[in-house]
Amino acid sequence: MLVDSHCHLDFPDFAEERAAIVVRALAAGVGRMVTISTRVRRFQQIVEIAETFNEVYCSVGTHPHNAAEELDVTADELVRLSGHPKVVAIGEAGLDYHYDKAPRDAQAQGFRAHIAAARRTGLPLVIHARNADDDMASILEDETGKGAFPFILHCFSSGRRLAEVGVALGGYVSFSGILTFKNSPDLRAIAADVPRDRLLVETDAPYLAPIPHRGKRNEPAYVTNTAKVLAETIGVSETEIAYITTGNFFRLFTKMPRPDMARI
Repeated sequence: MLVDSHCHLDFPDFAEERAAIVVRALAAGVGRMVTISTRVRRFQQIVEIAETFNEVYCSVGTHPHNAAEELDVTADELVRLSGHPKVVAIGEAGLDYHYDKAPRDAQAQGFRAHIAAARRTGLPLVIHARNADDDMASILEDETGKGAFPFILHCFSSGRRLAEVGVALGGYVSFSGILTFKNSPDLRAIAADVPRDRLLVETDAPYLAPIPHRGKRNEPAYVTNTAKVLAETIGVSETEIAYITTGNFFRLFTKMPRPDMARI
């Protein structure tokens, strides 16, 4: 079994065939999906999707693009909403200096509120980091000094140092379809050096479809393509990469019920 640790099933791209997408994922061997929140004010839409499908869970949080819109979202509110049985993570939150859709101080303020919620709940924080390696590493080191919290560097496409800092602080590193792109040899080199007990896979669907689907709308079933390339990158079989990444997922996402599977 594989797990898509990060997708966006609430996005309009999936509205017409959400049930069919879940069925295709299950048929491909993807037994769990986490649909990720980008706006707390739209949390109800997210949780309704998770309630509809047994295999789908969700997070609660504010994407850095939307940080300025939701500065009133407090750690207390995140903790309260995370009490829903289908919520297994906090986020996604973090820093995005590529698009800079929100002021950087607002992004940092929101990010720290999400870190506080992850620390209090013990739920993993789903971290978005783009073109912000130095500030991200600094905040992670500063906040870990106040007390450890579980986290995942999602859709990793940053530099080697951020991966190393994340792992050193106890975090996990998740790879998306970007890993499969021909122009990503540096990313594959980083993935090869991430400890095996910290590796995860995801789609970030509907974005970043892996080869051979690149350029098309992504969906959770396609996480199998990324897992295949990750297996080749670290020198294991596709069966073994499923055991590795799924086992890691359930160790990190402790609130999600474990299936009855050997070696997890």
